[in-house]
Amino acid sequence: MTEPRADDRLIVALDVPHAVAGHALAQRLGDAVGFYKIGLGMLTGGGLALARELKDDHGKRIFLDLKLFDIGATVEAAVRGLAAFGPDFLTVHGDPNVVRAARAGAGGSATRILAVTILTSLDRADLDAALIRPGDVAEIVALRAARAFAAGADGVIASPREAALIRALPEAAGKLIVTPGVRPAGSEPGDQKRVATPAEAVRAGADHIVVGRPVWAAPDPAAAARAILAGLPPR
Repeated sequence: MTEPRADDRLIVALDVPHAVAGHALAQRLGDAVGFYKIGLGMLTGGGLALARELKDDHGKRIFLDLKLFDIGATVEAAVRGLAAFGPDFLTVHGDPNVVRAARAGAGGSATRILAVTILTSLDRADLDAALIRPGDVAEIVALRAARAFAAGADGVIASPREAALIRALPEAAGKLIVTPGVRPAGSEPGDQKRVATPAEAVRAGADHIVVGRPVWAAPDPAAAARAILAGLPPR
């Protein structure tokens, strides 16, 4: 049975260990949420089956956050197989060769390829430890976004702090910006380092915000989701 479509600017991350817990959480959220993210943590716990059920039986939109990264042929084959599950969004790392392979794998499907720029859990010290080129994190994110767009990405994943820089890129016209690292005012940052509030993220240019713990850990997850949506700027 298809439920009324909620404001899909909010994507709730189902950061729970398996599909049974994810299904229970989605039931509690009901029509308050219309878009869900399923990531690697649930992949071996029935995540793909849950994605298909939420989409086919409940009319939800689905974001598979798998951050694929491999040689081109492998990425292309993986995306082709995953597109058969009908996800709305699928993430790959933002290297241009990976993006091009993913775009080829998606083919004419409705799955939109989102390129990860720099993970929102990383800061400059983390990039130094990984031998990533020196420079301002936001500038590197914007450069990676521009190159991912040129390679065929439908959108990018970036922190809210970089959303405005990306939105200002000529290459960003008509492209999506999806921002994790979003925390309602007063929430703990958890494992995120480059964060902002939902309203700040949208005002900076984000099309969608991803929120996990502040929703699913709330005593009333549906009320928490509705409160976040109520605080977003008008469309």
